[in-house]
Amino acid sequence: MNFLRKLFGNYIVRHLMAMVLVVILLCIGIGFGLDAYTHHGEGIVVPDLKGMTYEKAYALLDEKGLAIVVNDSGYNKQLPANSVLAQTPAFGQKVKQGHIIYVTVNSPHSPTFAIPDIVDNSSLREAEARLMAMGFRLTAPQLIDGEKDWVYGILCQGRRISNGDRIPIDYPLTLMVGKGTFDDADSILYVEPVGESEVDEFEEVKEPSVN
Repeated sequence: MNFLRKLFGNYIVRHLMAMVLVVILLCIGIGFGLDAYTHHGEGIVVPDLKGMTYEKAYALLDEKGLAIVVNDSGYNKQLPANSVLAQTPAFGQKVKQGHIIYVTVNSPHSPTFAIPDIVDNSSLREAEARLMAMGFRLTAPQLIDGEKDWVYGILCQGRRISNGDRIPIDYPLTLMVGKGTFDDADSILYVEPVGESEVDEFEEVKEPSVN
């Protein structure tokens, strides 16, 4: 009995060890196989496309085995139209062959934005803050008769514009602002009533006489 126990005990231990060894070898083999299949450690360095025209960027990426897709547009008047403004993945990253590089290209026309509700609805400081946050460039305000620092209008290229008008972002704007004085015609004058005499409507009541 002891002999059988030792025999079967050693047999089971040997089989268990063999199974563990096989599992380890399979894991190692699968790891090497995946690395070989996915070209682990290999990659194409993404070039710097910023400032290039779309055509030049397309040719460069195609030569490297990469693809290019335009996913957005922006505007920079310092760069030519259709030049690359931004890219994803960024310059210097490693990607697999055939990977898509997404780019933002420069629009040939400046974007337009709707003028917010500031005419006759905000002070000079508020209007300047809102317009400059949108990217508009402002010239010196034009002072007109009215409440001090109150915005009464906006001029663009000599034309008066209104809330909601869409204006190209690179067009300078001039705010028409009150200077704190009013035209004489706007003054309120008190006029005395004509043809009426100053009569006291109250009648004096005399004390009754005592006989």
